[in-house]
Amino acid sequence: MAYRYAVAGTGLVLMGLGGALLVQQPSPWRIALWLAGAVVVHDGLVAPLVIAVAALTGAVGLRLRGVPRAALIVAGSVTAVALPPLLRPGGAANPTVVPLDYLRNWLLTMAAIAVATGVYLAAGAALRAARRRT
Repeated sequence: MAYRYAVAGTGLVLMGLGGALLVQQPSPWRIALWLAGAVVVHDGLVAPLVIAVAALTGAVGLRLRGVPRAALIVAGSVTAVALPPLLRPGGAANPTVVPLDYLRNWLLTMAAIAVATGVYLAAGAALRAARRRT
């Protein structure tokens, strides 16, 4: 029980620190608006999609637990953060403002998440099969 209070206390202290740092910024309302948008995207888009995928896979007999669910959450969060440069129409007037190929990098990140998840699941399946054989 003390662990919960310690974690909650640490979270409250860090939230206070974040709030103090936020009001010191030149335009805190823009940052606060972006953070609120991130919460809305997560709670309104990412979380329902993860729940829907889990429900659909459960309906066909697959159990989506642990690492695959975490991979979906990570992919959704990365996508939410990457949306502004991905949805920006055309290129920036100043090429140093947005210097990277964000679409390619986002696709590579999604592929890396998928490959890492697949390797983890395959290794787990191989270990379970080896245990059954012995």
